[in-house]
Amino acid sequence: MTNILLVASEAVPFAKTGGLADVVGSLPSAFDRDNYDVRVIMPKYGSIPKEYTDKMIFITQINVSLGWRNKYCGIFKLEHEGITFYFIDNEFYFSGIQLYSYIHEDIEKFAFFSSAVLSVLPHIDFRPDILHCNDWQTSLIPVMLNVLYKNHIFYNGIKTIMTIHNLKFQGIWGLGETYDATGLPIECFTPDKMEYYNDSNLLKGGLVYANHITTVSTTYMEEIQTPEYGEGLDGLLRARKNDLTGIINGISYTEYNPSSDDLIYAKYNLKDFSSKKADNKVALQRQLGLTEDKNTFLIGVVSRLTDQKGFDLISDLMERFCGQDMQLVVLGTGESKHEDMLRHYAELYPDKVSANILFSNDLAHKIYGASDAFLMPSLFEPCGLSQLISMRYGTVPIVRETGGLKDTVIPFNKYSGEGTGFSFTNYNADELWSIICMAKETYKDQTKWNSIARQGMAKDYSWLEAAKQYADLYKTLL
Repeated sequence: MTNILLVASEAVPFAKTGGLADVVGSLPSAFDRDNYDVRVIMPKYGSIPKEYTDKMIFITQINVSLGWRNKYCGIFKLEHEGITFYFIDNEFYFSGIQLYSYIHEDIEKFAFFSSAVLSVLPHIDFRPDILHCNDWQTSLIPVMLNVLYKNHIFYNGIKTIMTIHNLKFQGIWGLGETYDATGLPIECFTPDKMEYYNDSNLLKGGLVYANHITTVSTTYMEEIQTPEYGEGLDGLLRARKNDLTGIINGISYTEYNPSSDDLIYAKYNLKDFSSKKADNKVALQRQLGLTEDKNTFLIGVVSRLTDQKGFDLISDLMERFCGQDMQLVVLGTGESKHEDMLRHYAELYPDKVSANILFSNDLAHKIYGASDAFLMPSLFEPCGLSQLISMRYGTVPIVRETGGLKDTVIPFNKYSGEGTGFSFTNYNADELWSIICMAKETYKDQTKWNSIARQGMAKDYSWLEAAKQYADLYKTLL
């Protein structure tokens, strides 16, 4: 039996701000449980719903050393859907409603979390063969394991993997302040380790010390080794390219299943999706006050409203878009300039544009189920889950060829009929507009459009394939 402990700052269904939580909450159950015991450890946030905290079992409490500090650490355990989750308790760090706050607070908070994870291992009756760490919030674990625990017999032979979900976020703060907050020796803060342009960089430390590095798509793995996408760490990543692997994320085929999804208006499968999607479309149009017409080309977007997600391009196209026989439904929150832009066009063209500036899982499912196409013109996209969900629902993705979008969406070939979506290469509004128009023109031929949608629905982007690749990596490491 191989023991894996996934370490992360969030996991569904307990706490979530983004795709990381979906990965950590869903991946463990995809492994062969006869050969792999995969468990998760995360902070016990004050925002975790009471229905879960009431079921948690208290294991013990210990003191965790963090430099000159000595901090209380409670250890809780919960079995959820056959997976064991451990929770690190400290109200000083984790009692707030928000998972993340100001960087100086977060640096100390997750330095404590990293130290606590290593400190609790002898107390949880589970010795991992591999500590699988995720993003900068857990990146001190490979550093501490190699520096502070190298002479402890209990920890000998434990391997570490560092997974990058989004290289843009690195945990950067002042050298002196990080030295004080982490309790690490001064020799860790040198240019070949955690020093970064006269600051400290926690993610860099994890990338230096981890036994292996993964990221969430093959194309993103290649991209982050270039100055354009490397966020200042491309040199380090090139140096470690032989220890770098790209593995595409999956999605939960239980949560996202149009044939059993109670959140959509009408359930459907591969055979009857064409007529049922039309029913879903008209119901969504009615709910959102759009013109009800099953033949109108409806584009959906469920996203953070940021430049990274391509909303500067969308903003440039809105006048052209509103002059066409198309509808746009957007769900999400983000930068105020994009929120205001969407509200503006929704007021000007209420029959064509629906701006839903909020987060709603219910409405998200309805948009996936009702839309004809799903728009993701991202500047960069490490993996992306929305394009995988949209294909599962027979909603054809329109994406930019970057990161996981390039790896998962096969461009439609009008001669062979092959493809699962539409894509464009260069990050500019004219190219995006051209591919939207091409998709709209293709949509007029319903036989052709339904064939593209069915090819997307037939793809398998469940967690099973990702788990198989992680299992192969675990074997290689051990």
